[in-house]
Amino acid sequence: MERAPLTPGRLDVSGCTRNDEAIGKVNDTAMKTLTLPVEGMTCASCVARVERALTKVEGVKEANVNLAMENVALTFDESKTNVNALASAVEGAGYKLTLPTLEREIAQHEISPQQRSYRKLKKEFLFSLILAIPIIAISMMSMMGWFMRWSPLEMDEVNTVLLILATPVVFVAGKRFYIAAWTNAKHFAANMNTLVAIGTGVAYLYSALIVLFPAWFSGRATVYFDTASTIIVLILMGRLLEARAKSKTTDAIKKLMQLQPKTAIIVRDGTEVEIEIDNAAVNDIMRIRPGEQIPVDGIITNGYTTIDESMITGESMPVEKSTGDNVTGGTINKNGSIDFRAIAVGKNTVLAQIITLVENAQGSKAPIQRLADRIAAVFVPIVIGIAIVAFVVWYYVVGAAFTDAMINFIAVLIIACPCALGLATPTAIMVGTGRGASMGVLIKNAESLERAHRIDTMVFDKTGTITAGKPSVTDIVIYDGYDEETVLSRAAAVEKRSEHPLAKAIVEYAGQKNLSLVSVESFNSRTGFGVTGVVDGDAVAVGNSAMMKEYAIRDEKIETVASQFTEQGKTAVVVAINGGVAAVIALSDTMSPSVKETMLKLQEMGIHIIMMTGDNAQTARVIAKQAGIEDVLSEVLPHEKARKVKETQSLGKIVGMVGDGINDAPALAQADVGIAMGRGTAISLETADIALMKSDLGGVINVINLSRQTIRTIKQNLFWAFIYNVIGIPLAAFGFLNPVIAAGAMALSSVSVVSNSLRLKNMRLPFAK
Repeated sequence: MERAPLTPGRLDVSGCTRNDEAIGKVNDTAMKTLTLPVEGMTCASCVARVERALTKVEGVKEANVNLAMENVALTFDESKTNVNALASAVEGAGYKLTLPTLEREIAQHEISPQQRSYRKLKKEFLFSLILAIPIIAISMMSMMGWFMRWSPLEMDEVNTVLLILATPVVFVAGKRFYIAAWTNAKHFAANMNTLVAIGTGVAYLYSALIVLFPAWFSGRATVYFDTASTIIVLILMGRLLEARAKSKTTDAIKKLMQLQPKTAIIVRDGTEVEIEIDNAAVNDIMRIRPGEQIPVDGIITNGYTTIDESMITGESMPVEKSTGDNVTGGTINKNGSIDFRAIAVGKNTVLAQIITLVENAQGSKAPIQRLADRIAAVFVPIVIGIAIVAFVVWYYVVGAAFTDAMINFIAVLIIACPCALGLATPTAIMVGTGRGASMGVLIKNAESLERAHRIDTMVFDKTGTITAGKPSVTDIVIYDGYDEETVLSRAAAVEKRSEHPLAKAIVEYAGQKNLSLVSVESFNSRTGFGVTGVVDGDAVAVGNSAMMKEYAIRDEKIETVASQFTEQGKTAVVVAINGGVAAVIALSDTMSPSVKETMLKLQEMGIHIIMMTGDNAQTARVIAKQAGIEDVLSEVLPHEKARKVKETQSLGKIVGMVGDGINDAPALAQADVGIAMGRGTAISLETADIALMKSDLGGVINVINLSRQTIRTIKQNLFWAFIYNVIGIPLAAFGFLNPVIAAGAMALSSVSVVSNSLRLKNMRLPFAK
């Protein structure tokens, strides 16, 4: 399988937020983007509150809160606001924004806010569990006659013991709920913590009053310390399990971060010196032995080896490398020893940029999440209202005992779970984008991942996508008065300044002939036509027939020879010197790996395929037939590609565009989903929504399947989150749910949503290696 090598430093993630930036919108230089941790969030209502607080700050353009990652992606105008003002806004909403300075300290100590929170949560859970076990045991046994006959304590004394044991459970282990509820109340807001605090607080307070003021109650009133304590334990357990499950959604990022070694060996004056990777600099000569990881991006200066790039591209086969080839940081040297010159270090390496891109994608918000956000904004107040109505109806209308009405009131509050709503989308997006990164599919934002599943028309550029993008010269027809060496040397000299694959093929062919190339003056590249320049005083033009016609260079032989090459599926390039036709060069390209298989699979998936190319109709049809494509747009100039995509969209189609060249960038930006091939130029990678690190069209199938599987998982998560509340709340209101059972169900609902998202890590994709 032929595969283009990775190009270090070329993957720019600066344009990964929206396509319109790539089309030409100029970003305000004062705009800054940061992703910062937010502490204290527990449910979808918290997400909505933090976003509202931040977007109210003048200068904030966008604030996307991710509950699963417990952070916020901010875009703001530094001339109008700063991080301290943003932190104050978040604090005013009842939460804590971790500022960059603290974040750096955390990085140095390798303890994240999530890790600190998890450790604290675990301690609280274990503390509450140790006390809750005797509370539950004593409460259950006290209802049995034999226990009270055997026990030296009277019932009032047993209740006093339960009060002593339950108090630290509720106000030490469970203090997080009450602090958060009070903070929200001060801002006339409510969230999941409010529901838990009211539910457990009512049960505890009622029971405490029975113990402390028994005269207020007639007969032997029942205490509910076991209910309050068990709810606290179960909810803490649920959050603990949820935190563990959420940590697994970022496995892809963790694995990428672990790829970079902490040290590197550099060669100075012939001596090997081991340095910290942070001290590596561009142009350092580094030495890599068999089995070692490549520390940074570079170009081999000495040696031959094979390198495993699977962790970056997803390709399982090692790639042969020798002097002059690129190496990428994080990949593994297999069996040879090499020296290479560092060309990108730190944040400029391919690996660092991939990590940034995946982090941005995981922190972005998919449009499908908007419904959950709208519901979350009013969810808690509605639940509190339902709980109050349930109490009033049971106590005043039905005539039930106060304790029965109170239990139903508590059950309604506890069964409600806005957490599952808040986690349904972001956890699936995080796992989906991570799964994509592990197989060489880099998705720049959640919106692109969501749109990809709706694609019904896929447009492929020919060169570099349908074909391998490595054409070779097959024929040269020389006209009278010229010799092949002169024509080829002049044509190659001009083409050397071009990045087009055909130009590179001509230059490479000249190199095989050992022709020396002189400098070019007045070079000009005309996208979609060809190039011109002056070589040794001769005016040289190399391009297609349309370019020759424009320059009034006419010769009937051109059409005849070009037509013959076209019928063979070859591309004809005309060389003109000083206004006269000197030669026609024929080039052909091989099909990219898995082209036919990919096209067949796309058709089976119900996706219409279009091949778009600047080649003439006859050549285009020959190549399309070989690839298994029926619909062809030929003789399309680069500036017309975006218009052709727009025309297809105007028919109501959701269009995906696959390309790899500079002239594909506008079309990639215009498409609903732009997909850039791994061998693509920097601008095409910047413009596209999705980048395939492997030059294999099978990645397009993986993109569609990944999107479909992720959206299916999100819909499953949302369904269960909604149906859980739709069924659970009425059951609790009608008295069919005990608060303890409600607490267990609520705790497990969030865990089930996260666990369902984690299934994406193991999904099978047809082209995944």
